[in-house]
Amino acid sequence: MDLSRKLAILADAAKYDASCASSGTDKRDSRGGTGIGSTEGMGICHSYAPDGRCISLLKILLTNHCQYDCLYCVNRSSSNVARAKFSVEEVVALTLDFYRRNTIEGLFLSSGIIKSPDFTMEQVVRVAQVLREDHDFRGYIHLKTIPDASEELLRRAGRYADRLSINVELPTDDGLKALAPEKDTAAIHRSMGRLKLHIDDAKDAQKTAAATPIRLIPGAASRPARPPRFAPAGQSTQMIVGADASDDRSILRSSAALYGRFRMRRVYYSAFSPIPDAARALPLQSPPLVREHRLYQADWLMRFYGFDHEEIVDDGTGLLRLDVDPKHAWALAHPERFPVDLNQAPREMLLRVPGLGVGSVDKLLAARRVRRLRAEDLRQMKLPARKVLPFVIVDGHRPGATHSSVIPAPTASTGPAPKQMGLF
Repeated sequence: MDLSRKLAILADAAKYDASCASSGTDKRDSRGGTGIGSTEGMGICHSYAPDGRCISLLKILLTNHCQYDCLYCVNRSSSNVARAKFSVEEVVALTLDFYRRNTIEGLFLSSGIIKSPDFTMEQVVRVAQVLREDHDFRGYIHLKTIPDASEELLRRAGRYADRLSINVELPTDDGLKALAPEKDTAAIHRSMGRLKLHIDDAKDAQKTAAATPIRLIPGAASRPARPPRFAPAGQSTQMIVGADASDDRSILRSSAALYGRFRMRRVYYSAFSPIPDAARALPLQSPPLVREHRLYQADWLMRFYGFDHEEIVDDGTGLLRLDVDPKHAWALAHPERFPVDLNQAPREMLLRVPGLGVGSVDKLLAARRVRRLRAEDLRQMKLPARKVLPFVIVDGHRPGATHSSVIPAPTASTGPAPKQMGLF
């Protein structure tokens, strides 16, 4: 099989993995040196899939052969799809070629499981090692790790990758047992725990080195060697939404546990997409993409706005509203907390006002130290006054009608299905 045909098969096979962002790593570039690539800067030609996912990384599988038979996976062992496998040298050559053409900012590499978890993981790590050591590649590398791989292979992966990820796949242990019985939630969590320990140890070593005074000794190196890096962009994971019966409350509860236990950098949500020759246990249709969008917004509220996962979905359905964003829905469900006085309320409460983001709140706090805020100030700061004013009090403005009438309660819709929206 020629290389272009392999690329077509294995790039298409990787499209269902959403966890391919490239943020949070060390700043590196090749200016003034002999290396290739950079983890930052302009000049990258980002391209986007129809559903909005950024594919500026070369996102491929090493192979889509797999010994596992996960029902939701198009690459499962019983799936009737074309199969292909790259060699380590082919992945290296493709990465360097695409980077030199300025079409990618790095590599996202995953793989089906062939022969054994250790054999597969060794091949994945070898790609990163060759790029770093033989070609001095300084671009971004994200490796998808295998939960059952050995401790030594996980340690080696962290030396060469900017980010590591292990997909938890489904929100609950029961869901994983039903749809992927060969995978083990406990094993996935053990690997996540190992990665967390290595990441924490590397950060502690770097802090210690930075705080150690430099002693210049005649004939000795002027600066001590930097401690070895380990996945400086942290670890991430992905959950499939809509493949089982888990509601949004269960999904957010699982995400909150992952953030708390393993200091996950990101949890990605991927709406289930029906696959060819699907098993009867799977739904016939994918969930509305707006549900995936609302989960990302709810995830943002947990990470940056001080919301607890239990309060984001606090009604009897266990589902996020699709007609309004989660923060707006929370405000409508808690009229006793509004209106909020923008001139006196603490930062924690301002963050719960619909339409106000973290940056907007910081601007308001800075402005009110100088003088009292008015409705005109919101417009001058280019804040969404129409969305904010029904929930706040400022000089010269008090909501004239109850804000519960701004957006009606959800009703059964007979119109067209919701369409995918921008992320935020």
